[in-house]
Amino acid sequence: MRDRSYIRVITIALFVIFGSLIGVLLVKAMAGNGMQYLWGAGAIILIVVLIISARAYINRGRKVIETRGAGRGGSDVGFVVDTFHDLMTKLKEKEIELERLKAFAEEKAIRMEAYNENILQSVPSGVISVDNSLRIKSINQAAHKILGTDAAGTIGKRYDEVFREPLAVLLNEDKTVSRAEYPYITDDRRHVWLGITTSQLKNSAGEKIGLIFVFTDLTDIKALQSQVELKQRLSQLGEMSAGISHELRNSMSVISGYAKLLSKKVEPSNKGTVDAIQSEISVMDKIISELLAFAKPTFLNREHLVLNDIIRETAEAAAGSHASIDVKINAACPVPVKADKVLLRQALTNLFANAVEAMPEGGMLEIDVGSLQDKAEIIVRDTGTGIPEGVIQKIFLPFYTTKQDGTGLGLALVQKIIVSHGGTIEAESKEGEGSVFRIVLPAEV
Repeated sequence: MRDRSYIRVITIALFVIFGSLIGVLLVKAMAGNGMQYLWGAGAIILIVVLIISARAYINRGRKVIETRGAGRGGSDVGFVVDTFHDLMTKLKEKEIELERLKAFAEEKAIRMEAYNENILQSVPSGVISVDNSLRIKSINQAAHKILGTDAAGTIGKRYDEVFREPLAVLLNEDKTVSRAEYPYITDDRRHVWLGITTSQLKNSAGEKIGLIFVFTDLTDIKALQSQVELKQRLSQLGEMSAGISHELRNSMSVISGYAKLLSKKVEPSNKGTVDAIQSEISVMDKIISELLAFAKPTFLNREHLVLNDIIRETAEAAAGSHASIDVKINAACPVPVKADKVLLRQALTNLFANAVEAMPEGGMLEIDVGSLQDKAEIIVRDTGTGIPEGVIQKIFLPFYTTKQDGTGLGLALVQKIIVSHGGTIEAESKEGEGSVFRIVLPAEV
């Protein structure tokens, strides 16, 4: 602005000087009549008018130019501004769309992860995954239930810190196993059979990132197979025993008849010999009766029973006359079963009688009664002489006995009755420390 004013002053001064010069020249040119002054004044006025007109023209042209320039500049700036606003609007819309797609993808990933986790946790088989350093990355509820582990604090631990052999050995060897069967002792001291399959865990690039371990509880299947095999063996043995018993009883009847006749005619000095023959015949008749009872097919007359009551009655009867034997029954609640009352009472009586005989100098007969899932459990403990390690595997075999007057059919009959009810019986013992018998029966639902 300061430069423009300076130029404007210089321009006006030049015009004034130029007009004055013309006026002076005109005055000198005109002589005497006084007209020179009039022409001089007129010239000055003309110059001023020209200056004003020129100035007005210049100002008007400048305004037009400025107006046009401002219009074009405003139009260009407006276009740029509008384009920028449109671009920013579109970018904002794209940003919102990207945020929406990101949120949708994250939600979908969370849903898929939750869905996969639900599938993993709902699978009835145990599933465990470990990384390359054998640290547990995931374990489902079925695995915790089958192995009896505590769900808290398992993730992140080394595999061999949580599980024992043979599971730890399988993973340490890093070999693939398909449908192998292994025995395992759980953390809650259950003996189970596991059907195991292992494989490598790989990422999308095919690189090994760990191992996956899938297993199922085969304990019930194994028990069922054992029961079927045992029933077949007992059935075959029963048929054979029935035939033998029939033939022996016929011969024993003849021998017994002759012995009675002989006792009437024998001299008094030989009377003891005949009595001994008749006594042995009675013992053999008892053995044959037990053999027939063992060989007899088991037909169950099932009825609703409370296991606690039968155990209390049979345990007290077995230890009745032995004041030095304490009987303790641990039962938190009544345990209902559906079983043959006569046969179950017979089995329990034989088992408790054996426990009492194992404690000739007194001791403790302790019985635990309870429920385990859909099973009824009876645990019988005594503080008797125990069973030698080489004998424990044979105690349920028919005709095997360590007693002088035993027939070897007592525990065999107990096993037969328990198996016929769809149950199992197991024994643990240590010589000099007593024995433990564990019976599992189907509980009434």
